[in-house]
Amino acid sequence: MSLAYVVMNVEPGAEDEVTKKLKELNSVKEAHAVWGPFDIIAKVEAHNREDLGKYITSIRQLRSVRSTLTLLVTEQPTASQKRS
Repeated sequence: MSLAYVVMNVEPGAEDEVTKKLKELNSVKEAHAVWGPFDIIAKVEAHNREDLGKYITSIRQLRSVRSTLTLLVTEQPTASQKRS
């Protein structure tokens, strides 16, 4: 399992639209509009890193997305963390 957090900047006023599109993607487990240096944060999950790269590329191609920064999770969840 591969996991990443993607923070992004979007066109002004497009936060709700992009967040809604992200939540419709199977690979996106969570998406939230946020305040601060970025507009949106998304939790992206895939079976492997190759698929994760494909999913992140598709996010970068969404209309109104200006830029992204990907934070790749390096630790693997333990069995008890997977259940919670």
